[in-house]
Amino acid sequence: MNIVDIIEKKRDGNILSKEEIEYFVNGYVNNEIPDYQMSSLLMAIYFRGLNDEELTNLTMAMVNSGEKIDLSGIEGIKVDKHSTGGVGDKTTLIIAPIVAACGGKIAKMSGKGLGFTGGTIDKLESIQNYRVDIPMNDLINQVNEIGVRINISISEI
Repeated sequence: MNIVDIIEKKRDGNILSKEEIEYFVNGYVNNEIPDYQMSSLLMAIYFRGLNDEELTNLTMAMVNSGEKIDLSGIEGIKVDKHSTGGVGDKTTLIIAPIVAACGGKIAKMSGKGLGFTGGTIDKLESIQNYRVDIPMNDLINQVNEIGVRINISISEI
């Protein structure tokens, strides 16, 4: 299996197998597929689209390509909010407390150092004594107690 064949297959409008999707996701994550080839594949996907099965396989390959955290200790309904970015921080700092006020539980991982406007974490770090990296058990306790926690990462402490 190689990335050029996968690019050509999608470019020509064919359906990618689960194995092909896992191959390109893992290859990219492991720096075995260069940006220019991934860009070509993404362009082919943009123009040709993905069917439901391909989209499911892509989602699962992405889920399984990185580290996962266990949020089973958070009680109730857990929700997530994610964005594709942009200028400013117009959603997380507003939506997360609203979700918590409505009974949802949100443990939000946010970005730092994202362009000239900074990420959500950069803004939170400007609040005196706000800790952006806390132990997992503290994160779970805080979300269970007040419904929300915005964090950059989870420490193992």
